[in-house]
Amino acid sequence: MQTYKGAIFDLDGTLLDSMNVWRQIDEDFLRKRGFEVPQDYMAAITPLGAKAAAAYTIRRFKLNERPEDIMQEWMSMAQDAYATQVILKPYVMEYLEQLKRLDIRIAAATSSERELMLPALKRTGILPYFDEIVTVSEVSRGKGFPDIYEKAALQIGEKSQTCVVYEDIIEGVRGANEGGFLSVGVYDPESESSKEDILRESDVYIHGFDELMEQHRESYDF
Repeated sequence: MQTYKGAIFDLDGTLLDSMNVWRQIDEDFLRKRGFEVPQDYMAAITPLGAKAAAAYTIRRFKLNERPEDIMQEWMSMAQDAYATQVILKPYVMEYLEQLKRLDIRIAAATSSERELMLPALKRTGILPYFDEIVTVSEVSRGKGFPDIYEKAALQIGEKSQTCVVYEDIIEGVRGANEGGFLSVGVYDPESESSKEDILRESDVYIHGFDELMEQHRESYDF
């Protein structure tokens, strides 16, 4: 991090141990409509914002429903879990603290809606670490593109060349790479099927933030 001034984090699956919540929501939502969850469904909707994910779901399953109603149903199903159950992945708090000690600006770049993830960030204690928060709904394209990371970098006053992007999905890694960011792939069990792609395409790959903390201690004498 000696040459970088900004850190841009995905939330679900990267900082928050929350992907199992969405898997259960997918199962319950589709079962209610008589469908099993296709193997590729979660990977298809994860990079999208809520509205695009709802539109995709309607097209794929030929549902006679409005995107707004599906979004509200998903939100209602997830709110309690985010407000009361979702926890941080190991060493997240400690790593964010290290970045702040290095005067690195921190942004979140998330596919989740603000009203969903803000309670989780507050409850877990990491909200004060973020200088800016950007959601996919605020940019034109999803996480297969650099838009959200470019907006996050702009809001913390940095360029792509001086920012690191942390992502647990291959689309996020590819979007960061396309924008000229240093990409850090973060292991999450829900992304196991694309692990080899993430390993190959990210600039750095970690199984946990303790790996980066040790590097920082060696470089900065923490």
